[in-house]
Amino acid sequence: MRPLTAHHCLRSCFKPVAASLGGFAGFFYLYPIQFTAMIAETNLSAKSQYLIDLEDKHGAHNYHPLPVVLERGEGVFVWDVDRKRYYDFLSAYSAVNQGHCHPKITQTLIEQAQKLALTSRAFHNNVLGEYEKFLTGLFGYDKVLPMNTGAEGVETAMKLARKWGYEKKGVEAGMAKIIVCEGNFHGRTISIVSASTDPDARKNFGPYTPGYVTIPYNDTEALAEALKDPSVVAFLVEPIQGEAGVYVPNDGYLKTTFDMCQAARVLFIADEIQTGIARTGKMLACDHEHVKPDMLILGKALSGGMYPVSAVLTSNDVMMCIKPGQHGSTYGGNPLGCKIAMTAMQVVKDEKLAENAELLGELLRAELKSIQSDRITVVRGKGLLNAIVIKEKDGISAWEVCLKLAENGLLAKPTHGDIIRFAPPLVITREQIMECVGIIRRTMESFN
Repeated sequence: MRPLTAHHCLRSCFKPVAASLGGFAGFFYLYPIQFTAMIAETNLSAKSQYLIDLEDKHGAHNYHPLPVVLERGEGVFVWDVDRKRYYDFLSAYSAVNQGHCHPKITQTLIEQAQKLALTSRAFHNNVLGEYEKFLTGLFGYDKVLPMNTGAEGVETAMKLARKWGYEKKGVEAGMAKIIVCEGNFHGRTISIVSASTDPDARKNFGPYTPGYVTIPYNDTEALAEALKDPSVVAFLVEPIQGEAGVYVPNDGYLKTTFDMCQAARVLFIADEIQTGIARTGKMLACDHEHVKPDMLILGKALSGGMYPVSAVLTSNDVMMCIKPGQHGSTYGGNPLGCKIAMTAMQVVKDEKLAENAELLGELLRAELKSIQSDRITVVRGKGLLNAIVIKEKDGISAWEVCLKLAENGLLAKPTHGDIIRFAPPLVITREQIMECVGIIRRTMESFN
């Protein structure tokens, strides 16, 4: 039986009773009974349950987290409010590749926060130019447009592509199209949702932003057909589809599609928000096939999880299509975020995190494949972005497996119902990988 959370109870268990007793007044009248039941069923302490209930009562129900309440992190570990330690095998969706609270990144945060945090872009600041030079030099681009969140980065790239299409490619006004892939996840803003095929993401959020052509992922023939349309200005793609369940395309897919876009004079936009910054064993996942995207979108680990920082990098030809007043952000390019990002990227280089991800990713996949369990049907990934596919059996789904993993000291999260991602911070050691494989093996065997 799936452990209940306050979210489940609010949405289902007491809905009829609450209605009969006068809506939520009735629900909260009965709440102490359910409170006791949830503690018993999820083994949560009263402190953890209280904090979860605060979120449930006062916050939106737009997430469905595991019933764990964290309060501290260091390196590959996090601790809950009851001081239980866990291995973090999600890494905030690859935002903390450098590990939780990396001391160098934390020190930079403290030092810059005491000097200057925000000016807006109404004025220059003494850090932005330094950061722009650093980042463009690191990745080999002419220009960078700094933003805050990954979704903002994607929106920025889409605006740039359309503007370039109208001004440089000569696409008829209002007709620009962007090719996207089925199963993609680029964020949840309204334009990005318009490009999604996820029914939950799209449900009841129309009308949608027009101008997208959707093709199957990992299908070069479908791309070739879509590129015949002269109104197409860009191909937006994840080098590995993370939210779809760490779906790794065929070898050569990125290089082939990049070459096809070049031939059609279409911008190749790589969303490396999750796959970038050493996660897959290279600084960028595109580096595995020696592809340099026309536009590169970064986020998450760009700041080591310390502060919201994202970026779009591209050529002068594309970037200079945007003029003053046509795009921006109050916080984008703020001195605090810029300083943190430079330190975070330096940590990746100095600690050779890409190399560590490459070596330990191979070890992790080999060990996962050695686990004797008919519940694990697929092991896949690249670097330290990996996933297992769980076959539901005897009422045990990926959700129950993740709950058991948490009980055994390892945090992971299901996606698409039957897939569990394993993506620890890249500072993890070989010994820690082997200890985590032991936890996963014992967990899977406990269901036999």
